[in-house]
Amino acid sequence: MGLIAVCFVVFIWQVSLDPLTRLQAIYALGAIPATLIGGAHLSAAVAVIPAALTPLTSMFLHKSWMHLFGNLFYLWLFGNSVEDSMGHRRYLLFYLVVGVVAVIAQAYPEPYSTAPMIGASGAISGVLGAYMLLFPRANVLALIPLGRWTQLIRVPAALVLSLWFVLQLLLSVMGTDPGTGFRAHIGGFIAGLVLTPFFRRQGVSLWQ
Repeated sequence: MGLIAVCFVVFIWQVSLDPLTRLQAIYALGAIPATLIGGAHLSAAVAVIPAALTPLTSMFLHKSWMHLFGNLFYLWLFGNSVEDSMGHRRYLLFYLVVGVVAVIAQAYPEPYSTAPMIGASGAISGVLGAYMLLFPRANVLALIPLGRWTQLIRVPAALVLSLWFVLQLLLSVMGTDPGTGFRAHIGGFIAGLVLTPFFRRQGVSLWQ
């Protein structure tokens, strides 16, 4: 819940700024591939923190209310169980590490891009990977389209999250929405799968 609160408070701060200052804040605190790995530099007026720290700050910024609430819903839905399995401090460290890996996964193929990356979705993708490894048989609600109607049914988490991951792969290859960090989602999810065995509490088993 602490991460959710921080993201919410930061976004309230963002929307309190005038449009120009808000844009400057996104460039100052967002992760820009060109400044991270491409050798570029921001102007002194915008470069308020070292570029190496922006993968951390970028995951607490969001573009819109929809962007914020979409991310926070997934974090609330899956994060509590993962946090219980790791403990508060390990979970926070895990979240930050997978978030940084997600930023690198998004930035590395386009090292000279000057578009700032913001949002918690890469880190949350790592949480989804952790949930799949820890609770694959847990039932989660899924909205299934049935012609003109839809129905909520309970589906094993392993199935839902596997389909989600495959969708991210397909959308990344197709390049249907350049503004969405599909590579960050993929990198974060894989990082979550790899790192969860090292971050779980002693005595917590996988595949619960």
